[in-house]
Parts: sequence; C-alpha cells; structure tokens
Amino acid sequence: MSATRTENFGVPWEEAYGYVQAVKRGDTIYVSGQLAHNGPELVAPAPLDENGKVIDYGNMGEQMRRSYTNAEALLRRFGASLADVVEEVLYVLDIDAAFDVAGPIRKAAYGRDDPQVASTLVGTPRLAFPAQLVEIKLTARM
Repeated sequence: MSATRTENFGVPWEEAYGYVQAVKRGDTIYVSGQLAHNGPELVAPAPLDENGKVIDYGNMGEQMRRSYTNAEALLRRFGASLADVVEEVLYVLDIDAAFDVAGPIRKAAYGRDDPQVASTLVGTPRLAFPAQLVEIKLTARM
C-alpha cells in the first residue's frame, strides 16, 4: 500500500466543508476543483444583481487563468506540473462564455497549442460561491 500525501491552501472553506485541495496516492495526484482565489479572496468576482445572480460572465477568462495558476501551485508541491495532467473537468456557469476564452487560456496554461489532456466542459447552474464562474478539477500522473 502506497503512502498518501495531502496539500491545502489554508483557506476557510477547507475546514468548513471538510476536504483537502490535493491528494497524492502512488503516482497519481487528484486536485480538488480549483477556483480563482488569492488566499480567502475571490479573484475577479462576477458582478451580481440584487438577488445574488450573476449578470455578466466577462470575468470568466481571468477566473479561469487564476484557477490554473492555483492548480499549478498545488502540483508543484508534489514535484509535478500541469504537464503531468492527464484529465481535467471544467465546471462553468456559462458554456458560451467559457468557449470564448478557454482555448487560448488552456493552451497558455499547458504551454502548448495541443494540450495533451483529456478535457470535459460541464455547464452548471451554481458553484460554491455566488460570484464564482469556473472551477477546474485535475488528475495528474507522475
């Protein structure tokens, strides 16, 4: 049986929800859904109406970039990088807004025009935080 190692960012929702940001088991790293945060603050929060509903998806790209940055930071703690990612799932509030920005952002994140990663894009009506537009879950193999 191989050892399990975990990593966290130390943000409040880890303890509140009860999870870790990443788990390494054997040669596989499972990265929990990453969102665009810098410490406990959401990066580029979506504007909300008086009922707390998103009214503009224009920050999708910035949130997506930051989510990949946070995932990369976690992977580096295990001696890995986005180059080791074999599968990703992007959960987005708006598929069209995601398609408008995802290609160039993903290519830049993975550092190549043809990212060698199985990818799934899923539209969802809500994510963990009302102003959150995207969450990215990864699996990496070393």
